[in-house]
Amino acid sequence: MITRSLVRTRTIQTLFAYYQCGDKTPTTARKELLRSFSDTYSLYMVLLDFVNELTTYAQNQITEMEQRARFTHKAFTPNRRFADNRFAQQVFENRMLRHYVDAQHLSWEAGQSAVEAVYNQLVAMPFYQDYLKADDCTYEDDKAIWRKICTELLPDNAELLGGLEEMEIALDEQNWQTDLDYVLSFVVKTIRRFREENGADQELLQMFDHEDELQFAQDLLSRSIEHREECLELIHGHLKNWTADRLAFMDVVILQTALTEIMYFPEIALEVSLNEYIELAKDYSGDKSYIFINGILNEILHDLKRQNKLLKAMTIR
Repeated sequence: MITRSLVRTRTIQTLFAYYQCGDKTPTTARKELLRSFSDTYSLYMVLLDFVNELTTYAQNQITEMEQRARFTHKAFTPNRRFADNRFAQQVFENRMLRHYVDAQHLSWEAGQSAVEAVYNQLVAMPFYQDYLKADDCTYEDDKAIWRKICTELLPDNAELLGGLEEMEIALDEQNWQTDLDYVLSFVVKTIRRFREENGADQELLQMFDHEDELQFAQDLLSRSIEHREECLELIHGHLKNWTADRLAFMDVVILQTALTEIMYFPEIALEVSLNEYIELAKDYSGDKSYIFINGILNEILHDLKRQNKLLKAMTIR
């Protein structure tokens, strides 16, 4: 589930912190990079486990209303469709999920206020009311309601973010909030993959789809550190009407990492590298930084091409 785009983002963030803090070592940076991947994967599991938490809250609400009805001698026939959702039950029983959350000591205990708040939001949603009122409900319908929750209710949800923050504190500084919408997309992908016949053995996404993705992350970090001075020399040598001390530090880190990938990962297409780091500049640098970074990279690439130092084909835009 961790893509190369996220690998590049995490590498940029790790390098930024590494260069800013003088007492860190390459080994420390590598551990922090791997920890960031683990945190992202833990969020994936925590959000899957949120299915259990929200369902359990719904079940408890029905139990309380039933008890209140008996006490007041009033008739009460609950709609148990959401509480008895078959997909949610399958998630609860999933062996891979249960093993991971138990092993990592992940718990929604500190985030229970978010569970209640999100449930109160959910019951007011039109798609939830339609789900309860439908004449029939198949297993696919039970999956569909959760896809809607993950695409229409949970993204950028302030209550959910608050609950995750409380859990981060309780779990010793996990780093989840900035990844919420990204990871939710993989939760939706997982929901689509569920098959009722797989029961508790339904496979979840792995942290990395392929072992070489992890190797790429480790190599990109280590080679960026190893070749830093060489890349900085190229950057400084192509500044026009600009001094090095005027460069935003994040711009330097993005340029340096981009050059490392371009020069020392010949198997990656040049256009892929260029596009990826331009997009990173749009997300993590100033409003016009991506234009500056694109210009510097293209000038450097022209020179590398003339000097026969570029090991792969290129198309200069």
